[in-house]
Amino acid sequence: MTRLDRELDVRNRYMTDDEIDALLPLTGYEIVKAPEGYEAQQQAHRMSVNQAATPLGETTGFSMPSGGATPAMMAGLDASTAGLSDAGTGLVHPKYGGAGDLPDLRPEDVQHFSALIQVRDRGGDVLRFGRGFALNYSVKLSSFVRIVMRTLLARTGGETDDNLSPEEAKERKVMALLLKVKNGTPQMRKMAMREITERARQFGPDALFNQILPLLMSTTLEDQERHLLVKVIDRVLHKLDDMVRPYVHKILVVIEPLLIDEDYFARVEGREIISNLSKAAGLATMIATMRPDIDHPDEYVRNTTARAFAVVASALGVPQIMLFLKAVCQSKKSWQARHTGIKIVQQIALLMGCGVLPYLKQLVDIVQFGLGDEQQKVRTITALALAALAEASFPYGIECFDSVLRPLWRGICEHRGKGLAAFLKAIGYIIPLMDAEHANYYTREVMIILVREFSTPDEEMKKIVLKVVKQCVATEGVEPAYIREDILPPFFRNFWVVRMAADRRNYRQLVDTTVELARKVGGAEIIQRIAEDLKDNNEAYRRMVMETIEKIVDEMGVQDVDSRLEEQIVDGMLYAFQEQSSDDTQTMLNGFGTIVNCLGVRIKPYLPQIAGIIRWRLNTPSARVRQQAADLIARIAGVMKLCGEEQMLGHFGLFLYEYLGEEYPEVLGSILGALKAIVNVIGMTKMAPPIKDLLPRLTPILKNRHEKVEENCIDLVGRIADRGADLAPPREWNRICFDLLELLKAQKKGIRRAAVNTFGYIAKAIGPHDVIATLLNNLKVQERQLRVCTTVAIGIVAETCGPFTVLPAIMNEYKVPELNVQNGILKSLSFMFEYIGEMGKDYVHAVTPLLEDALIDRDLVHRQTATWATKHMALGVHALGQEECLEHLMNYIFPNIFETAPHMIQAFFDAMDAMRVSIGPCRVLQYVVQGLWHPARRVRECYWRVYNSLYIGAEDALVAFYPRIPLTWDGQDEEQDHPEVPKLGPYNNRYWRTEMDLII
Repeated sequence: MTRLDRELDVRNRYMTDDEIDALLPLTGYEIVKAPEGYEAQQQAHRMSVNQAATPLGETTGFSMPSGGATPAMMAGLDASTAGLSDAGTGLVHPKYGGAGDLPDLRPEDVQHFSALIQVRDRGGDVLRFGRGFALNYSVKLSSFVRIVMRTLLARTGGETDDNLSPEEAKERKVMALLLKVKNGTPQMRKMAMREITERARQFGPDALFNQILPLLMSTTLEDQERHLLVKVIDRVLHKLDDMVRPYVHKILVVIEPLLIDEDYFARVEGREIISNLSKAAGLATMIATMRPDIDHPDEYVRNTTARAFAVVASALGVPQIMLFLKAVCQSKKSWQARHTGIKIVQQIALLMGCGVLPYLKQLVDIVQFGLGDEQQKVRTITALALAALAEASFPYGIECFDSVLRPLWRGICEHRGKGLAAFLKAIGYIIPLMDAEHANYYTREVMIILVREFSTPDEEMKKIVLKVVKQCVATEGVEPAYIREDILPPFFRNFWVVRMAADRRNYRQLVDTTVELARKVGGAEIIQRIAEDLKDNNEAYRRMVMETIEKIVDEMGVQDVDSRLEEQIVDGMLYAFQEQSSDDTQTMLNGFGTIVNCLGVRIKPYLPQIAGIIRWRLNTPSARVRQQAADLIARIAGVMKLCGEEQMLGHFGLFLYEYLGEEYPEVLGSILGALKAIVNVIGMTKMAPPIKDLLPRLTPILKNRHEKVEENCIDLVGRIADRGADLAPPREWNRICFDLLELLKAQKKGIRRAAVNTFGYIAKAIGPHDVIATLLNNLKVQERQLRVCTTVAIGIVAETCGPFTVLPAIMNEYKVPELNVQNGILKSLSFMFEYIGEMGKDYVHAVTPLLEDALIDRDLVHRQTATWATKHMALGVHALGQEECLEHLMNYIFPNIFETAPHMIQAFFDAMDAMRVSIGPCRVLQYVVQGLWHPARRVRECYWRVYNSLYIGAEDALVAFYPRIPLTWDGQDEEQDHPEVPKLGPYNNRYWRTEMDLII
C-alpha cells in the first residue's frame, strides 16, 4: 500500500459509535439497521483499516490528536519510534548524529532506515521498548514514555559512530547519506551524492549495495526517488570498478526492469547503468551472471535478459560477444535459449542502428537457421530480427541477406497469422535495400500476398501490411501504372473505412502509406478517391481524410487538381470545418490553412463564403470555436492579400478590434495573433482600425500575464513600433516602455526576447534618452533575470540608435556606488560590443578606463563581467589598429589565471582566445611561456591549459615565436662565450632570451 493510500485510509475511515455519540445528542436519534444481506462494497485493501476504526479520542476529523495513533504507528512502528514522530504528520526524526542534519523519515521509510532511529547507551546496547509496550489503536502514548525517550536521547547525546563497531558505523553512514539523497533538500542531496561518490571504495560494495538495492525494490518508492537512487548506482560503479562483481546479479535484478519501462528516460538510465556495469565487471562476469536466465521459463525474464545482453554488446563491442551468440542461437538444449539468443541480435540492431553494418554478415549467418526452426516462436523472432537488421542497415547490405531470401519467401507462402506478419515485415525491410530491377520483381510477387491480407480482421496484421506496402511502393523500380491498376482499388476498398479511424496506430500508418502512394501516382489520383469522404458522418474519419489531403497538398501542390476536384475539396473542407464537435480542432485548422494557402489565387471565388463562416463563428458563445476562427484568420491572411481582398482584411481587423475585451485568455491570444497577421500583410497605413486607435487598446492588454496573450501582444506592439512608430504619440510609447519592464520577468524566453527587441524599436522611434533612463532605473531591482534582460535591452538600444547616444549615460551610471548597477552596466557594455562588432573601434579608448577599474575590483563578478566585455570588444576590433588598448587590458586580465570560480575561469579563457585573435598569438605566448615550467604543479597546470588553447587556435603561427633554446656539447657551441649562457655540463639546455627577441 502506498503512502497516499495510507493517508487516505486514515482521513476517510468510518467513525465509531462512540465518536458519533460524542458529536450528537444521545436522545432524539435512532440507529437505522441495514437491510438483511446487505454488504458494503469497498476496495479490498481498505477493509482492514475501515473495519478497525480508531476509537474515540484518537485522530478524528473533529478533534486534534493528542498523541494518538499516528500514521507512523500505522506503518508498523513501536512505541519508542512513534514517540519520536510528529503526531500530525507521521514524520519520524532520525537521531543518528554521524552525518550531520538528516531529513525526516516518512512512515514507509522506517523499514529501510530504522537503524537511524535506534538509541544505544554507552555500552552499545539498543534501547528500545519491547512489543509488550507497543501501542494499538485504543491506547494513547503517555507523556511519561515521551519524557523517558527524550531523557535517554539526552543521556546518550544522540546516535554517533563512537558507540558502534566499524562495520556498523560504515553501514549507518551510508544509510544516512542515502536518506539525504532520497528525502533531503537539493543542497543536502548534492553534498551526500558527492560524498558517496568520492568515498565509494572506502565504504565498499557491501555497505552500499546492501542498502541501495532493497530501497530500489520497495513498492512505495516514487519515480523521482528511484531516479536519484539509480543515479547513485551509476556514480559508484565508476569508482568501485571490479569490486562490483559479486553484486552483478543483484544489480541486474533491480535494473533490468527499467529496460522495458514505459518512460523513455527510465529506459535510457537502465541502459547506461548496465553499460557501466559491464565495463566495470567485464564480459566474462556478465555472461556468467546472465547465462542461467537465457533459457528461463518466464518470458518476462528472457525478454529483459536479451535487452541487457544487447546493452552489454553495445558497450563492450559486438565482436566480443559474437561467439557466445553463435553458441546460444544454435543451442540444441532448449528452444528458449535459441529464442533469447535471436532476440539479443534483434535488440542489438534496434539499439546500435547503422553501427551493426561491420558485423551484419555474421549476425545474419547466426540467426538464419531460426527460419526453419521447429518452434513457431523461434521462427517468428528470427524474421523480426532480420527485419530489425535490415532496417538498421538501410540502404546498404543487401548482399548480406542473400542467404535468407529463399527461406523468407518460402515462409511467406506457408505461414499464417503472426508468423506471416513477421515474415512480411522482414521482406518489407529487405526490399528497399535491393536495386530497382529486383525490387520491382519482389514487390510484384509479395503484393499478391499483401492484397490477400488487405481484408484481414487482425489489427496488428493490418499495421504490418500497411508498413510493407509503404516500403515496397517507395522503391525506385515500382511503376505508377502498376500501383494505379493493381493496388489502389483493393487498398481503398479495404482500408479507407470508418473503422480505421478508431485505432490511432492504424490511423497514423494509413495516412503515411496513402501519402507514399500519392508520391508515386500523383496527388490528384488519391485526393479524388477520398474528397467526398470529407462529408462523412463520422468526425474522426473526416479528420483522417483532412489530414491526408493536407499532407498530400502540402508536399505535392495542387497543379494536377482540376476545377471540379478543387470545388469538391473546398466544399468538403467547409462542411468538415463547420461540423466539428470534438476538442481536437488543430487537425481541421491545419488542413484548412494548408489547402487555402496552396490553392493561392484559385481560392478567391470562395473567400466571401469563408469570410461569412469566420464571422459567424467569431460570434458564437463557444470559446473554442471563437479561438479557432481567429486562428484561421491568421493562417489565411496572406492568401487574402494575394487575392486582392484588402477590404475584407480591413473588415476583419475592425471585427477583431471589437473583440479585444475577450475574457478567455486563449481566445484573446488568438485574436491578437490574427490582428498581427493582418497588420503584417496590409501595412500600417491601411490598417483598420488606425494604429492611433489600436495601440491604446493594446497597452492595458500588456498587463495580462497569460503566456499566449503576452507573446502575441508584444509581437504586435513590436511590429507597430518597427514599421509605424510615427503613427502613435510619443507619450503612448513612454507608457508602453514602463509596461514592457514587467514583461522582462516572463518565464518564456520568447516573450523576453520580443520585449527587449521592442525596446530597440521604440528607442529608434522616439529617441534613446527616455528609454535608456527607464532601463537604467531598472538596474536597481533585486531580481537577477530582470536585470539581465534590462542589460540586453540596453545593448539592443545601443545597436539600434548608435553607441554614441547611449554610452555617455551608461558610463555616468557606473559612478553609482551600488553593486547591481555597476554589474549591470558592465554586462550592458558586454552585450553592446557583442552586437555592434566593428563599430566598437571608435569607443575602445572611451571605455578602457572603466574596464580597467572593473578588472582591478575586489568583487569577482565585477572582474568576470569586465572580462566578458573585453572579450567581445577584442573580437569586434580585430585588425582595426586597437592593439595598444587591448594589450593594456590584457595586463589586468592575465592575473585572473589562478581564479578557481568556474564562471571566472570560462571568462578568462574566452578572453585569452579573443586576445589571440586580436593582438596575435605571439603576445599571448610571451605571457604564457614564463609559467610553463614553474616549480609549483598547480601553477604549471594553469599556464599549460592556456598554452594548449593557444596551440589549438594558432599552431602554425606559433612556430615563428618559440624561444631559442641553445644546445651545447661539452661547452662547445657557437654561443659558448655568451655571458648570459650558464654552463651546465655536457648538455646545456636552458631557455633564455634577449631584449632583441622581445622586440621582434
